[in-house]
Amino acid sequence: MNTYTLSTGSLRSQFNELKHAFEDTPYLPIEQRLALLKKLRANIVTLEQDLIAAVSKDFGYRTAFDTLVGDILPTMQGLAHIIKKLPRWSKPSQRSAGLSLWPSKVSVTYQPIGVVGVIAPWNYPIQLALVPVITAIAAGNRMMLKLSEFTPNTNAVIEKIFAGELSQHCTIIQGGSDVASEFSSLPFAHLLFTGSTAVGKLVMAAASKNLTPVTLELGGKSPVIVLEKADVNKAARALLFGKMANAGQICVAPDYVFVPKALEHQFIKALCTHYKKHFKQGVEGKNLTSIISPAHYQRLLGYLEQAQEQGAKITKPLEQNQQDGEKHRMGLHIVTHVTDEMTLMQEELFGPILPIMSYDKLEDVLNYIRLRDHPLALYILGQDKQAQQYLIKQTLSGTVAVNDTLIQVAADDVPFGGVGHSGMGHYHGKEGFLTFSHAKNTLVSGSVNPRIGLLLKQNKLLIKVLKWLYVK
Repeated sequence: MNTYTLSTGSLRSQFNELKHAFEDTPYLPIEQRLALLKKLRANIVTLEQDLIAAVSKDFGYRTAFDTLVGDILPTMQGLAHIIKKLPRWSKPSQRSAGLSLWPSKVSVTYQPIGVVGVIAPWNYPIQLALVPVITAIAAGNRMMLKLSEFTPNTNAVIEKIFAGELSQHCTIIQGGSDVASEFSSLPFAHLLFTGSTAVGKLVMAAASKNLTPVTLELGGKSPVIVLEKADVNKAARALLFGKMANAGQICVAPDYVFVPKALEHQFIKALCTHYKKHFKQGVEGKNLTSIISPAHYQRLLGYLEQAQEQGAKITKPLEQNQQDGEKHRMGLHIVTHVTDEMTLMQEELFGPILPIMSYDKLEDVLNYIRLRDHPLALYILGQDKQAQQYLIKQTLSGTVAVNDTLIQVAADDVPFGGVGHSGMGHYHGKEGFLTFSHAKNTLVSGSVNPRIGLLLKQNKLLIKVLKWLYVK
């Protein structure tokens, strides 16, 4: 097993080993790539229960549902999609040469780029580690995968997934921020990072010293807009799913909500009703995932305490079982009367805290969102199609979902990525394959090529013909 620890070798030597392997086989045959992906899929199936148990142990408690629906199934779905589409994606793309290059033919050849680095986060430690790796292997590359230090038990199972032949194509790296810093400075062909915007800036700065291109999957504060005349019951239910999945610890989780002033009271009541129905035991129930660590739990408590001190109102759907410091579990906390000066309106929440603001005009909501960093996701709840399209076109976000939350990320045939402070670049689907490939301009001329002679002679007739064709 190629697993890096401080006592067994250097990151640079691990990188060099993979680089030499890539140079020996710079174009891995498609059949071999497919065989690796199918082996990876078989290993995940074999170790499914181990993965579920390991993630739960790392979180303190995580529901099997959250791990299956949020981690394992999206990974398997992505694998199936790539295995099906890879033969088509990898074929050269025939393009038009134009009359000026006649009789040559041009195409785009998609070529592996080398050793790709991936830095994975803790919140979805299976999907967000494996999907980029799967995509990069499909493109024919070698991999170095840096796993989160917050998920050691999950990491141990992931190491087993990459046992045998797979370990020759992907080296697993573990360690803290010092290892991540050194990892980011390696001369990768491409580096993908998932995490906070602040750390993403450091990763990009380190990669820039090697001119390493980066894909940054960051986050930010993803707004929800409840439209006028929305079905409050349906909107509240969709929002509750997005906010409580994985206890809100998702980069595309709904962060704050705009509700029409006339619907605010009704909407909060509907949220509480649905919460009581689905999470009636609160933190004592088996369907509520823990906050990843005591430190993150205390961070969330700090947000609530500060907001309350500054005049916010906190609504708890349940009278009890809303918090458990020992198990770092937290139920839904609805916060109203918020201001921009409150930390919970400045920082990405990453937890089951939901600020709600009321509005009179949709233009006011639009202006508020425009003045802030572009979010990774934007959610629109309501049936007014004209308002939906207006918001989609007038806002800039990594993704958008209408009358739903979170699941846009599970669409395998479309790219996933942020914009501005929420990230750059894409993976998932064909765009992911292209991210980890070099699109090589390939021109092929036959043995008979009169164009060369005409160009060497600086033929005036040729110039006149070209001007007639292209200079209108």
